[in-house]
Amino acid sequence: MNSITPPATLKEINALKKKISWGDVPAIYHLISTSLGNLEGILTNGFDNAYKNLLDQGNWNLSLFAATKDLEGNIVCLEKPPIMLRHHFNEMGYELHCYPIINGEIIRHNVFGNTNSPFIEWIPESMQMLFRINSLVAFSIFCFQRGDEADQALMRHAHYRVEQLVTTLAQHFQITSVKGYNIAEFYQELAKRNGDILTLDDE
Repeated sequence: MNSITPPATLKEINALKKKISWGDVPAIYHLISTSLGNLEGILTNGFDNAYKNLLDQGNWNLSLFAATKDLEGNIVCLEKPPIMLRHHFNEMGYELHCYPIINGEIIRHNVFGNTNSPFIEWIPESMQMLFRINSLVAFSIFCFQRGDEADQALMRHAHYRVEQLVTTLAQHFQITSVKGYNIAEFYQELAKRNGDILTLDDE
């Protein structure tokens, strides 16, 4: 499951699930599928979100990164803004969190106008959580206990989709570290502990 080779598409997985379940798709499966569908359009849909806003160079402190413009007018940074990422699992599901790095220190509080900050302003309440996959912890337990082929495929798809988005961030940012289990590692640990979620710690 750790492989990031492209799995089946979400449409193919959903079709398989409907076939296996004779059209009676569990609500927990539908929640995950809907969240993943939203992730697929996170950069292209018309709505603002924390992930898209993180990539907006209008909020970057460009003076720190030797920024210039190419012949087409695009901003090019010789250095990348430093950030730390964290995979986080809770009762809501799975979340990818982001923290700016200032002078080697991970920042967890509001920042405004700090000339050493990668960002002109940083507001954790609206910027730290980049996206969420709703109910992924509950679905992981369901998948481990009685998941079918489509459920397993959906878990692989969730892992692949998140890893794709992390790869996109790495093209624009210097990711100093990534904390916590990724989705594949979380599921493997869950299986190793025979589904005992209380013994898992993603710190």
